[in-house]
Amino acid sequence: MAFGKLWTIAYRDLLRNQRRSIFTLLAVALGLALLIVINGLVAGMMADALQNNIRLKTGHVQLRAPSYEEKKLSLQWQDLLDNPDELAQGINRMSEVNAAAPVLWVGGSLSTGDEAAGVQIFGIDSTSQLYNPIRESLVGGEFLTPDDRGGIMIGQRLANSLEVGVGHKINVALVNADGNVDEANFTIRGLFATGIASYDESAVFMPLDKTQAFARTGQRASAIVVLLNQQDNTDKVATAIQNSGTTTLTWRDSNQLFLQMVEMAFSFYVMLDGIVMLIVAVIIANTLLMAVFERIREIGILTALGMKSQHIMIMFLFQAFILGLAGVIVGFALGSIGVAYLANVGIPLGASASAAGNTFALGSTLYAHFVPSTFLWLSFWTLVFVVLASLYPAQFAARQEPVEALRSL
Repeated sequence: MAFGKLWTIAYRDLLRNQRRSIFTLLAVALGLALLIVINGLVAGMMADALQNNIRLKTGHVQLRAPSYEEKKLSLQWQDLLDNPDELAQGINRMSEVNAAAPVLWVGGSLSTGDEAAGVQIFGIDSTSQLYNPIRESLVGGEFLTPDDRGGIMIGQRLANSLEVGVGHKINVALVNADGNVDEANFTIRGLFATGIASYDESAVFMPLDKTQAFARTGQRASAIVVLLNQQDNTDKVATAIQNSGTTTLTWRDSNQLFLQMVEMAFSFYVMLDGIVMLIVAVIIANTLLMAVFERIREIGILTALGMKSQHIMIMFLFQAFILGLAGVIVGFALGSIGVAYLANVGIPLGASASAAGNTFALGSTLYAHFVPSTFLWLSFWTLVFVVLASLYPAQFAARQEPVEALRSL
């Protein structure tokens, strides 16, 4: 029998019970739409968190002393770069580089009369374009100047928790390179709100010269942070600036823990995708099995008239394919609309974004991203699961003996 006739019969059989066919189609569509939206949100969350880490903290490339450990925020002279300005000037001359500047990272604390908070102090070159994201996020006061010896900038969220504002005096304490506790009063020059809760609650900016003097590190810096025009040039630049007295880290090295967590998260979501597809497959199998029982006499007649068992099996597979294909098309459209909406509007996270900690630099709003290749693969595998799920009902129908089937008449 020609496949065209089997296709026509399969299509007409689906129209016999339109309500059931429509609900089955919707089950496939909604299952796929859910997968597309979830994967779009996950992709958006991971991509945004990584880019936030790169632009606000790690850069694309870092140059450090070989013995420096970021977790310890060491201020020992042997762990610091002793000629950071010269190194930064040389790197800035590269055409692939957007900005490069030395930074001194120091662990410390801020305190008022009643409140205190642990912070990370960033000693920065306030003239560098590396800190344009902070300039653009100012919500009060002004940006630091290189010669400011008594000013700092803090996040709006940190200021709110300490109940201070622009112009207020605040005590800053740290353990300097000599191992002694040192403290001084500083004036809050500006407030910033990057939208990254964990960052806005813990980062404090201070001019590099003042930080070096306060921490007693001389003219040394923790690292040279390099931001590139294109991320694809990371390895090229990292190789070019490498020398025997320093260690070069790419954004992959600096965000290794984050990338490992992303890999684990994606493994979990692959399992979730499979579970949703299995649920959809069970619905399809149930629908086709009900169709087989309803048409058992018809199958017996077709078999008695000479239709081969493989043709009966193909006919039911065609039904599953039609339902699956229509469901995938509708689901892809619905999922894409959902991702488009969430890519523009997003999901507000509010204060809960800070629960992600410093590893995941989540913004206060979670946006979805379009990942066409992922969405197409989800659609393909959903259709595959639907067709595979129809094998049992199709084989069950094909195994019916004409005599037994006709007895139901």
